[in-house]
Amino acid sequence: MARKGKVSVVNEFTRRGFLGSAAAVGGATVVTTAVPGAGTAEAAVPEAAEGGACGARTGLVQVDRTDRRYQDLVSRGFNGRFRGKPDAVYVVHTADQVVDAVNRALDAGQRIAVRSGGHCFEGFVDDPAVRAVIDMSEMRQVFYDSAKRAFAVEPGATLGEAYRTLYLDWGVTIPAGVCPQVGVGGHVLGGGYGPLSRRDGVVADHLYAVEVVVVDASGRARKVVATSAAGDPNRELWWAHTGGGGGNFGIVTRYWFRTPGATGNDPSGLLPKAPKSTLRHIVTWEWSALTEKAFTRIIDNHGAWHQRNSAADTPYASLHSVFYLNSKAAGQILLDIQIDGGLDGAEGLLNDFVAAINEGTGVEPAVQRSTEPWLRATLANKFDTGGFDRTKSKGAYLRKPWTAAQAATLYRYLSADTQVWGEVSLYSYGAKVNSVPETATATAQRDSIIKVWMSATWMDPTQDDANLAWIREIYRDVFATTGGVPVPDDRTEGTFINYPDIDLADPAWNTSGVPWHTLYYKGNYPRLQKVKARWDPKNVFRHALSVRLPD
Repeated sequence: MARKGKVSVVNEFTRRGFLGSAAAVGGATVVTTAVPGAGTAEAAVPEAAEGGACGARTGLVQVDRTDRRYQDLVSRGFNGRFRGKPDAVYVVHTADQVVDAVNRALDAGQRIAVRSGGHCFEGFVDDPAVRAVIDMSEMRQVFYDSAKRAFAVEPGATLGEAYRTLYLDWGVTIPAGVCPQVGVGGHVLGGGYGPLSRRDGVVADHLYAVEVVVVDASGRARKVVATSAAGDPNRELWWAHTGGGGGNFGIVTRYWFRTPGATGNDPSGLLPKAPKSTLRHIVTWEWSALTEKAFTRIIDNHGAWHQRNSAADTPYASLHSVFYLNSKAAGQILLDIQIDGGLDGAEGLLNDFVAAINEGTGVEPAVQRSTEPWLRATLANKFDTGGFDRTKSKGAYLRKPWTAAQAATLYRYLSADTQVWGEVSLYSYGAKVNSVPETATATAQRDSIIKVWMSATWMDPTQDDANLAWIREIYRDVFATTGGVPVPDDRTEGTFINYPDIDLADPAWNTSGVPWHTLYYKGNYPRLQKVKARWDPKNVFRHALSVRLPD
């Protein structure tokens, strides 16, 4: 089993390795779905001719608890702390089948949840109240739609599948996440980001349109297409899907991507060009060599560098780094840096970055260097737990570097002699992301330099209390001056809806007086509520942190 922070071969490491390493069967039915509302504008969206990765499309598949596939479908979630037991799982292949599945669930009085990649950190899908899960994993098409001059991607496609097709067929990409196993579905809805975001913005900045299955006031499902076009009467529904989070307004059955301002009919000019190669440095400091002074100096250097180099025109715009501040049990902390290998002076920029982070520490880190073709390097990342399938996560955006008190708190928790394998990850952010007004999309955080992800990950259910206490307490104490949470102010900018954390709605852990929805959406929340009222007036799509209907 791999151990957190231990990297032996650069192109084989895993993100979570740093933490520990169509026939009916049984009770299932396969249904040929009629097209509801044929002839309406909503029904006019063409279906792709091919199905998932294994061949032609099939009918709607309804799996109940007696079916042999049931356990595979209900245990697809990333977090082993949560396991649902719905009455039915609907495996869908087309938007019309999603309409059918939603109507069947509504007729049966079943609460609905949706799963694409299955990487939600909280139990929103695996909620005991959820009685019907709509599984999007077989909707995996990626293709160019000439009618819309945009690239269509279905929600069940993984990021890796999208990257591969967009790059090999057209040489383009989207600035989405580092983990190829994550599903496009929920990732885009939260305004996902990744290694190219400092150069190209968040992925939602390139979202041109969505096809969504919504439930109207009559309680029936239908398809709607919403675009970013100024004259589109459904435009607000598009806007809500540029960072408003999943499980709020309906079920997205197709995304279309095109960079704003892109012109012409040549597909290769409608999204950002992918880098030719990826130049990477992996830098490690052994915990045995880190004093508090050295650790906090590294933290100070890291924050100061990002404060200096997060403008949109920075020469470091294509530099992306993740600083894995692992707990002492891991043995080391690790800085994973990559940059466009085709950029003039790329090697010098990386070397200067490493030198700036380590300046004045008195500790010599180990550095591993590699250069690989971009697609190979991108697909080599793995998102697994190394068996550590129980987890709790929290997030934050930093407008300014950590204070001395915060750095000392990080050191106190991470250096403690504990068997909790925790992590505080610092992601390079800002640059192009911050060039977009915070109301232009539902992704409101447009003035930050670092994105923070905190987590604890473990295997043994008997260790739940210890691990949950550790992650909750470090987060509370790091943000102690603002009520235990990163309140939007001059230093922090709230947190990321794709790092959902139900503790933010608990006054025992959020003593700031600032509601959870302000931490996620800032001033955009009332606008999201208006979208909710229009497109999901019966609150069909809901979970513990979903957008609420207006009072």
